[in-house]
Amino acid sequence: MIERMVDATTIPIAAGERLYSRQEFLPVFQAGIAIAQPDLSHAGGISETRRIAALAETFDALIAPHCPLGPLALASCLQLGFATPNHLIQEQSIGIHYNKGAEVLDYVLDTAPLRFVDGCFELLTGPGLGIEIDEKAVRDAASRWETWQNPVWRHADGSMAEW
Repeated sequence: MIERMVDATTIPIAAGERLYSRQEFLPVFQAGIAIAQPDLSHAGGISETRRIAALAETFDALIAPHCPLGPLALASCLQLGFATPNHLIQEQSIGIHYNKGAEVLDYVLDTAPLRFVDGCFELLTGPGLGIEIDEKAVRDAASRWETWQNPVWRHADGSMAEW
């Protein structure tokens, strides 16, 4: 299916936020996608996502990590991007509409390392991932945690829709 989409257009095709390993990415690279979007939080962390990026590079594909989760995932994706020659862009969810009651930056002690400078993140230079988590804020949020369900959307014809 993806090969037919790639062949049917000159528009670069991006895919992968629901693929979790090099083995799952290989067929989509072989089909000719231009941009891989692994979700570092689901695809084996920094190490496996770096391997996915290296595989992408062998197919002349770029990497644009999917990152809608929290500050640790974002900092991890940024560190990956800083070390990956075929990194294209970093998705992030700071200030996005679906962060109701839990903004990404609510869980870091110092928001400065994750600020935008001319529309970009600067190199994270602090120890570890370059950010410091506010453990009290995380514990407070965990004490109020409610079971979350992925929203289900439907098109007008009743078929399932995705984000």
